[in-house]
Amino acid sequence: MQVYLDNAATTALDPEVLSAMVETMEKYYGNPSSIHAHGRQVKAIVEQARKTVARLLNVAPAEIFFTSGGTEADNTAIVRGIIDHGITHAITSPLEHHAVLHTLEELQKSGVIRLTLLNVDQQGRVDLHQLEKLLSESPRSFVSLMHANNEIGTLTDIEYVSALCKQYNALFHSDTVQTMGHYVHDLAKLQIDFVTGAAHKFHGPKGVGFLYVNHNTKIKPFIYGGAQERNMRGGTENVYGIVGLAKALELAYAHIDEHRQYIQGLKDYMIAQLKASIPDIRFNGDISPQNSLYTVLNVSFPCTDIADMMLFNLDISGISASGGSACSSGSDIGSHVLNAIGSDAKRPCVRFSFCKNNTRQEIDFVVGKLRELCLEKA
Repeated sequence: MQVYLDNAATTALDPEVLSAMVETMEKYYGNPSSIHAHGRQVKAIVEQARKTVARLLNVAPAEIFFTSGGTEADNTAIVRGIIDHGITHAITSPLEHHAVLHTLEELQKSGVIRLTLLNVDQQGRVDLHQLEKLLSESPRSFVSLMHANNEIGTLTDIEYVSALCKQYNALFHSDTVQTMGHYVHDLAKLQIDFVTGAAHKFHGPKGVGFLYVNHNTKIKPFIYGGAQERNMRGGTENVYGIVGLAKALELAYAHIDEHRQYIQGLKDYMIAQLKASIPDIRFNGDISPQNSLYTVLNVSFPCTDIADMMLFNLDISGISASGGSACSSGSDIGSHVLNAIGSDAKRPCVRFSFCKNNTRQEIDFVVGKLRELCLEKA
């Protein structure tokens, strides 16, 4: 059996998304910046996709900008938000994706900002009391906190953070790459400044994402070139990717409650089976349904003697999972997230991440293999 449980890294392309993309590839090849009929036809397709995304997020189409993915969207929001608004103090957590952390660290090295990392507890929850204290002491700050951690799944109350930032006149950016398409995001209600998404996290294509910029928050382009994306991002649009992104998000929202209930059931089932099968099993992050991303489960195993071989053994058994963030695979320094929450470095940790395509039979197969690895080879 081949089992794919690395959906936080990327998801399989939905067949309906592929069909929409192929139709666009076959029939519509004009450059959307061209003024002739072929170009205007493709421009209309891009704008229809923008309207679809905007409608689902309850914002204006003019607030949605298509990008090459979540990393570019994060970089754009952070760099332009800080520089264009003359902000000299940024606040984030040590658990953020490197698209956020490394960008802020570079701005600090360049002397643009002073960077403060919030305290986090052993479940990966950020200290919101510390955040308010920092905001009250600064003239204006830039805050970047992800909605759900990509490695351990712990959720942050971004509605509460947004209200705090408004109270203290701070700009607020949230990397919602892991939760976009899995939760309803009413951005008009949230009143956030920047939100990012990537299509391949919700069964769309790789290489395309978007940045939401609140109409009250003005920034300059991050990538210069042509006048694409209403002069906000130079470069010919990835038309097929944009079509796929909009279709994938539309499908995700159409089935969001059904898929959430089903996937949460798979996660709960795996937790119960692991507890029953392997003594001293532990979980990283907050695993309560109300405080945890339902697609992610980070497991800490007691079999320290095979720690270095855990993922390899799973792979040769036909199971695809991750040791943490896929963007850090191959790194020998370990997960910065697990280090920050004080996870036992001697115990192997595996991130299992689920989607609508997974089954209980697959969970049973995976748990059985894990039991063999941890007990029979101990």
